[in-house]
Amino acid sequence: MLFAQLAQPASAQSSVDLALVLAVDASGSVDQYRFDLQKRGYVEAFRNPQVLRAIASAGANGAIAVTMVQWTGPSLQVHAVPWMTIKDQASAEAVALAIDKAPRELFGGGTSISGAIDYGLSLLQITPFKPTRRVIDISGDGSNNRGRSVREARDEAVAAGIVINGLPIVALEPGLDRYFQDNVIGGPGAFVVAAQSYETFADAILKKLITEIAGDALPPCRVYAADVSPMTSTAARCASLAAGMPQ
Repeated sequence: MLFAQLAQPASAQSSVDLALVLAVDASGSVDQYRFDLQKRGYVEAFRNPQVLRAIASAGANGAIAVTMVQWTGPSLQVHAVPWMTIKDQASAEAVALAIDKAPRELFGGGTSISGAIDYGLSLLQITPFKPTRRVIDISGDGSNNRGRSVREARDEAVAAGIVINGLPIVALEPGLDRYFQDNVIGGPGAFVVAAQSYETFADAILKKLITEIAGDALPPCRVYAADVSPMTSTAARCASLAAGMPQ
């Protein structure tokens, strides 16, 4: 009963500092072990006190809205976790539990990053919140091989005021980090944080969420990291600022 109460979406038109779409790769290259590692990374991140500190300092509302999407082909997306707000430890735990309990619903169909961006944009256009910022966070282990041009999808989202950040997992496709930087991310302050493997995904998503949530609290920065250990000096500076830690 407590979880059901905590997990309820906020009331319509609630003001938040950030509306964040987490778009998670569920394509054929992602076996169940890899998919579970992605989920675990998000669950651990939302339970980390550094993320709560970033939310508290992100803006005037001290709250963000988060939703999660599983994606594969051009028209294969599932809204796996509904829009939920995070403003304190209890609501962060509710989001972590919702992600943990969400079953995998897609298992193949190609890799359409453009489809994921289009679907994320549609969710942001109908979100029941009034966000200061709107961000799509794309994680994946391959380049766009289905659907329309990813650059077209990116450019349309950016024109609508959306920022797209990327978390490429480069284990299967070397150079995917550069591909994401050149073709996927866009908008003011957009950045890439890359994980070398699924095993390092949790570290990457924690650093990425801290930087992403901080948003306007940070100076403009574009992070490019081929590995998360160590991160580039720019990425480390962004992450430390977002977490309220000394540089």
